[in-house]
Amino acid sequence: MNSSPKDGVPAPPAAKRIPKPTAIHGDVLPDDYGWLRNKDDPDTTAYLEAENRYTDAVMAPTKPFQDALYKEMLARIKETDLSVPYPRRGYWYYHRTVEGLQYPIHCRKKGSLEAPEEITLDENELSKGHAYFDVGAYEISDDGALLAFSTDTVGFRQYTLYVKDLRTGVASAAVVERVTSVTWAADGATLIYATEDETTKRSNKIFRHRLGGPHELIFEETDELYRVFAQRTRSGDYVFVLTMSSVTAEAYVLDARRPEGPLRLMVRRRDGHEYYPEHHGGRFFIRTNDKGRNFRVVEAPVADPAEANWRETIAHRDDTMIENIDCFAGHMVISTMRDGLPNLAVTDFSGGGAHAIDFPEPVYSAYPHMNAEFDTRKFRFGYESFITPRSVFEYDMDTKARTLLKQNEVLGGYDPARYRSERVFARAADGTRIPISIHRPAGLVRDGRAPLLLVSYGSYGVPSPVGFNSNRLSLLDRGMSVAVAHIRGGGEMGKIWHEQGRMMAKMNTFTDFIAAAEHLVAEKYTGPSRLVIMGGSAGGLLMGAVANLRPDLFRAVVSYVPFVDVMNTMLDAALPLTVGEYLEWGNPNDKDAYFYMKSYSPYDNIAAKPYPNMLVRTSLSDSQVMYWEAAKYVAKLRALKTDANVLLLKTNMEAGHGGASGRYDSLRESAFDYAYILSQVGISA
Repeated sequence: MNSSPKDGVPAPPAAKRIPKPTAIHGDVLPDDYGWLRNKDDPDTTAYLEAENRYTDAVMAPTKPFQDALYKEMLARIKETDLSVPYPRRGYWYYHRTVEGLQYPIHCRKKGSLEAPEEITLDENELSKGHAYFDVGAYEISDDGALLAFSTDTVGFRQYTLYVKDLRTGVASAAVVERVTSVTWAADGATLIYATEDETTKRSNKIFRHRLGGPHELIFEETDELYRVFAQRTRSGDYVFVLTMSSVTAEAYVLDARRPEGPLRLMVRRRDGHEYYPEHHGGRFFIRTNDKGRNFRVVEAPVADPAEANWRETIAHRDDTMIENIDCFAGHMVISTMRDGLPNLAVTDFSGGGAHAIDFPEPVYSAYPHMNAEFDTRKFRFGYESFITPRSVFEYDMDTKARTLLKQNEVLGGYDPARYRSERVFARAADGTRIPISIHRPAGLVRDGRAPLLLVSYGSYGVPSPVGFNSNRLSLLDRGMSVAVAHIRGGGEMGKIWHEQGRMMAKMNTFTDFIAAAEHLVAEKYTGPSRLVIMGGSAGGLLMGAVANLRPDLFRAVVSYVPFVDVMNTMLDAALPLTVGEYLEWGNPNDKDAYFYMKSYSPYDNIAAKPYPNMLVRTSLSDSQVMYWEAAKYVAKLRALKTDANVLLLKTNMEAGHGGASGRYDSLRESAFDYAYILSQVGISA
């Protein structure tokens, strides 16, 4: 296989063992680099390693800069630190980090924060011998005696469940493989858990397991569009089994105090109807989209929660998306999204009315934090912004008093007055206003010459968050602004925002992003030669699409685990996640959907033309976007692009979708990426 031609630039891998082109709808879909899907082929490994060597060689002159950025970023972090302890059934739970250790240590204290510390789980000990390590579930039994936890040591998001006796410190052998969710029943001896299908990784079965006994299948979802999930209510009285597609949901309920009993259907599914229950006393509060896509809230009796018994408590609003319900003994907290900003509102069950929790900044993120106790008037929420570091507040739902419990320290003399945040709006081709959140140096001169990093996601109805990242100061302090484009396909402006950027409207996602970039250029925040763009996963699809559509608009593109081989992936129903994704992108077995998807699929629209500089990152063990999507994409770009711009592919051979798992390893990756981004705009120190 050719991998080292002159100048050290890897050649496109030889077109060997070319799969037979897919013929569908009278169209032919070639895939010259499809053989890269064979992870066990030595030539595949050789190609990925050749690309890694080339990337390292190109980036070698920046190595001192990478090291300086790493030390700079590390110096802002309090390496030995403690999370905010939270109360749960007589204990205070928290985790702590220790300087020099990659992973957190999970701990608790009984009765009081002055009590002796008990380590419940030390991830550093469990990670020994593994290049990658991640903890999934962490569930304590009601009596505090047992811990159910799951781990992934590859990065494929395939978790193994264990049970640790906290009285003896002894963990069991593996209880079960491929666990996706788990919760305890009230007896402290029964687990309700979900597992995934071995081929497609679809979470499809729910089991009941009393320790020492058999594993009893109590629910199986046979529709490939749906995935199942088990969760315990905050009240502790019930376990919900939810089965969901991206547009439909159905809930079953199990009495957690009598876990041997039957699952009871709440409301039978119908296409397009989503409903999500919460429990309070003799009633369920249910978030439902039956009267509008932005959801309303109803209540129904536990004894018979059929729709005929629903009574509205919060009406649907066209301008406000209801995202979540949190029930407590005396209150209910509603999380909403309005005008692209999150809001939290408290309802007093005793007749005290409802009120909103106010936030001080024009651009921010706010969200429920750890609220494990049901019988409390204290609600904890997280708050952060571009300017304000991540903070945890305790809010008295009766008196409305808020107490700051912790704000992450930014070491080294962080001065928020040196930075500004603002929100501006671009205008899409159809007239839609597209919000853009900007984090910039206070002294920015808008003359079109300042560097700017523009990031976005734009899929699944997931809003692009506006949060604090101390690493970002390494860009800002060198004069580079950071902007987030809140494009359609996300959820910033309600469910309609998602609907207008999915399926046969997906192109809006890409043209919205281009409109945002053009607006920032027109308003002289930056210029095309100083504009770097970045996105990951579905945001990597965004990067690939806009690079095809407007390669002239961007200096460089940074793409993480990118979903760029849309057609080949969506035509392979055996791949993890594919069938369920039909409801986000479309089913290519439908002719109209096929040709629409093909019109934007990055891999299928690479042409013989100039492209920006690119850094494409992927991971060998990614289960969500397979490594070969990035590898094939780069190979085809190498074969067709007509420019001399630098194209880099970097594959983490020991990680999954989220990259390196250890905090220091992850920081090294960030330093590498920041060195690349800054060097692209002429900044090397």
